[in-house]
Amino acid sequence: MRTTHYRIRIIPKVLHFKQPAGTSRGTYTIRKSWYLVLTADEMPGRFGIGECAPLPKLSCDDLPDYEKKLATICHQTEQNGMPDTEALRAYPSILFGLETAFRHFQTGNFALWDTDFSRGKAGIPINGLIWMGDYKKMLEQIEVKMQSGFRCIKLKIGAINFEEELALLKHIRAHFSAKEIELRVDANGAFSPDDALNKLQRLAVLDLHSIEQPICAGQWEEMARLTSETPLPIALDEELIGINTIERKKELLSVIRPQYIILKPSLHGGISGGQEWIDEAEQQKIGWWITSALESNIGLNAIAQWCATFNNPLPQGLGTGALFTDNVEMPLSIRQDCLWYDPKSNSFPSREGKQLLTDCNKQQLQLEDGTVCTAENIQQLITELSPDAPEIRRDLYKFLADWFNDSPYITVHTSGSTGTPKEFTVRKEQMMQSAILTCSFLHLQKGDNALLCMPLQYIAGKMVVVRALVAGLTLILRTPSSHPLADVDTPLRFAAMIPLQVYNTLQVPEEKERLCRTDILIIGGGAINKELEAEVRTLPNIVYSTYGMTETLSHIALRRLNGPEASSAYTPFPSVLLSLSSEDTLIINAPLVCDETLVTNDIAQLHPDGTFSILGRKDNIINTGGIKVQIESVEETLRSIISATFAITAIPHPGLGEAIVLLVEKTADIEGLSGRIASLLPKYQQPKYIRQVDAIPLTGSGKTDRKACRLLAAKLI
Repeated sequence: MRTTHYRIRIIPKVLHFKQPAGTSRGTYTIRKSWYLVLTADEMPGRFGIGECAPLPKLSCDDLPDYEKKLATICHQTEQNGMPDTEALRAYPSILFGLETAFRHFQTGNFALWDTDFSRGKAGIPINGLIWMGDYKKMLEQIEVKMQSGFRCIKLKIGAINFEEELALLKHIRAHFSAKEIELRVDANGAFSPDDALNKLQRLAVLDLHSIEQPICAGQWEEMARLTSETPLPIALDEELIGINTIERKKELLSVIRPQYIILKPSLHGGISGGQEWIDEAEQQKIGWWITSALESNIGLNAIAQWCATFNNPLPQGLGTGALFTDNVEMPLSIRQDCLWYDPKSNSFPSREGKQLLTDCNKQQLQLEDGTVCTAENIQQLITELSPDAPEIRRDLYKFLADWFNDSPYITVHTSGSTGTPKEFTVRKEQMMQSAILTCSFLHLQKGDNALLCMPLQYIAGKMVVVRALVAGLTLILRTPSSHPLADVDTPLRFAAMIPLQVYNTLQVPEEKERLCRTDILIIGGGAINKELEAEVRTLPNIVYSTYGMTETLSHIALRRLNGPEASSAYTPFPSVLLSLSSEDTLIINAPLVCDETLVTNDIAQLHPDGTFSILGRKDNIINTGGIKVQIESVEETLRSIISATFAITAIPHPGLGEAIVLLVEKTADIEGLSGRIASLLPKYQQPKYIRQVDAIPLTGSGKTDRKACRLLAAKLI
């Protein structure tokens, strides 16, 4: 039987509320979600999408390391070929995202179940939601909902004075009877056990349908007393959070005996866990309805499609998709008091969603001169290249031809800074994941421009292109040189450079001014010395140093170099898990971009806040006379007295084992250099030999070629 090899891409999303959403736990202005995009090697062009959206301070899986856990679970799911429902009971928002992504993939349609709703023949009755606020604002919301045709209105209470909230409800009842308008209230646990019954009695005279969670969750005995004595039906929702096993679900319902339960798949066990709640509630003759939990339209649609399979006549809580200014478009609409699905609509995905979710061969790249590169025209563009076309354009077209082909893999090369360059293949999907992490962190958006000024033979240059493909950036091409901004007049949104390019740019006033007009600059590919960092610190834009390597598909961590957020330590992306080996070298677990755990040669220090510092490389240690000397540490000290390019290396020595050698370019004056070095370094770190050379060997990406330096030193001594 042929196995399907699934791939899961994680796309972070920040949604913005049209107006602050007040609850008893605070006011929301933004909402974080993560989209899971499921693809399969065997079925190119087919995808499934699900949404993971834990509620802050409420969901049982609202964890500090949520993104890391999500990435790990997605990686495990790729290996298993399906979600492990039992293992994911403690992570309902992740389970919901995976379940619905697989359901979408299998159906090939956003109509996840075949119902009258999915066929566009029936709508789902929903309640109109009124958010907490002052009396005037809540009254305005109520009037709008009633004018829109809602027959069931749900009010969030508990944020303002109870008497004012009571007055609001009386105002509604003065104009609309219970037959005309059904009223529900949600206290979100705002009442105390001591005064809850009294408040329920005062609310009951207003002919309310029910009250949700009158007291805080976890007080089963008090809640059971309320449900047995209340004159107003009680519905539980927060109470169900964290009750993940079927045994505990049965126990809770039998102990508390609520009149209703309210099911939010993201909070209460996903689709499978929600089905367990419904089955047990019906067994115990307890009513129920389904609501969303402030998901975007991706999650809302999945919940609505599932909800429609039950034909529950009660108004459901499925109208929250209209709360956001930047929601993803879906064929959902509200007509009067019903949610409708249009099966003929093709509105999703749109905007950035369309760019992120398309396959490689459906992407396109916009260049500064107006050229648009696609899978359909790339070969023609290659054919039409003029003989004097810049090499960078030729290299770009060659890379795009590889990117747009049907293979899910692409070949990359290491820089060779620590040995012979290696060639290996990586999944294009992983490169897109890396690009998404960076674009999301830096808030790069469609239409922003980006400078490509690094060789496309190496991962750094390739990833600039992939970021442009994934985020819809406009690419500005410049032949790689030590002065990349020599003729760039357009203000840049984003640029990536190596330290040498930044250093040279800062020496030319006109180029420095252009660098200052670049909104975001990332610097990678080599160490940034103290002098360069000090100058960068004065720049007015946003500048980061990156940490990563070819194997991690560019960087997995960033360090801010200037502004109030400047730091001496790197902050890894949330989905990256770090540890140290027995030799204090950094171990990287980055499941979104690298299939295997990577044991590096970088000696690191992990800090309690999750950041880390790089102290040097294990293979850049010189063992001289039994004492280990870190090359980078010595070089950093010597930069204060040597202005020319130089490198520390070593040669075999019969007595010491290894002898330290300083190679320095001939532009430097080395008279008296030994004495100055002796005043800075302890004797065991001082070079035994100093030799001048025409040039320090460098790799193609501008790093010191350590292997070549050792060979050169051996020839000179």
